[in-house]
Amino acid sequence: MGAEIHQTAVVEDGAIIGDGVKIGAYSCVGGNVELGNNVEIKSHVVVGGFTRIGQGCRLFPFASIGQQPQDLKFHGEASHLEIGENNTIREYVTMNPGTEGGGMITRVGSGGTFMVGAHVAHDCVIGDGVIMANYASLGGHVYVGDHAIIGGLAAIHQFVRIGPHAMIGGMSGVEQDVIPYGSVMGDRAALCGLNLVGLKRRGFTRDSIRSMRDAYRQLFDPQGSLKQRVEQVGTSYAETPEVMDIVKFLAGESIRSICLPKVDRGS
Repeated sequence: MGAEIHQTAVVEDGAIIGDGVKIGAYSCVGGNVELGNNVEIKSHVVVGGFTRIGQGCRLFPFASIGQQPQDLKFHGEASHLEIGENNTIREYVTMNPGTEGGGMITRVGSGGTFMVGAHVAHDCVIGDGVIMANYASLGGHVYVGDHAIIGGLAAIHQFVRIGPHAMIGGMSGVEQDVIPYGSVMGDRAALCGLNLVGLKRRGFTRDSIRSMRDAYRQLFDPQGSLKQRVEQVGTSYAETPEVMDIVKFLAGESIRSICLPKVDRGS
């Protein structure tokens, strides 16, 4: 199978084009780009830099992929952007390569959906099955775990970690790490419980969800320190993988603090 390239498209020498690739009108593909099999690039898309896009991805008009990072410390180093397989990248999405300060690479997993205007900044690491709704934005060095959902117009601060299966409410400003399976929302986002709707949709059992809810209450009880509560829950739920995901996340190293529930101080 050969590639199907519109006569008005520009594909620079050196680009690696897989079988069954389609490149639409007025799109531009740089000389250091690699497109996997059956990638579809619709009209007016720009893919540049040292970018590799996995098979089966679809890129819609005016997406800008692999262009120079929006980082004043970037000085033209040959950093990379790697995008996995079967992603849907809608109109006006931007994804930038890495920088020296972040390992020189931005990684996007497979099976994700990036809606209109979503932005993935330099040095981000995004897991599989992630959904970024319209105009959601990631600052540099953000980690997003598998199957997390980021609502429309949400903004994620640099270096924040978002755990797997987390839900970020629309228009939230997230400055702190979000636990796996957690749900946050707010102008300056606060933890508001578990992502119960997402857990049920993903087929988690009632027993697993019940254990997570019980562990959540213990972890964020106002009594004692968070470190003590993490240790206690880690001991009590050592046989529950989902709870241990949260425990390991809380015990992990991070530049940002943990997003916690709001404290009800009464009237």
